[in-house]
Amino acid sequence: MASRRQSRILAVQALYQLDLNPGDLEKSLIDFQESFPAAEDNYPFFRRLVEGVWGRKQELDRLLRRHSENWRLDRMSPVDRNILRVAAFEMVYCSDVPPKAALNEAIDLGKRFGSEESGAFINGILDSLFIEMKRKHHDREIPSGND
Repeated sequence: MASRRQSRILAVQALYQLDLNPGDLEKSLIDFQESFPAAEDNYPFFRRLVEGVWGRKQELDRLLRRHSENWRLDRMSPVDRNILRVAAFEMVYCSDVPPKAALNEAIDLGKRFGSEESGAFINGILDSLFIEMKRKHHDREIPSGND
């Protein structure tokens, strides 16, 4: 059975590798899947995350910079940076993933794979993004009064 958590773990690992050694995405994914085999049904969500994040990396990084007061992305640990990218991608582009679920999964990944402070650090940035998303969604639902 596919596990989205396992797919996220694999995606963070693959993005970490790509972040440190950029190259051809497709070749990197094939090499990664050969080196780190997982259940076959984990790969579709894994690829969706990696391809989505890598394809929108600049946009996601701008978004994360806006929400990470006093932190430059290049100063963040590569683990935290890629957990944030995956979660931001899910929150913004994956309508089948509740934003709060993506946020909570990212916090758990930070606690598991990052430093002692990673969970709180990731929570602060993604919570700011979540609040912005809720505000924008709420603003769209408010009638203009011109009906």
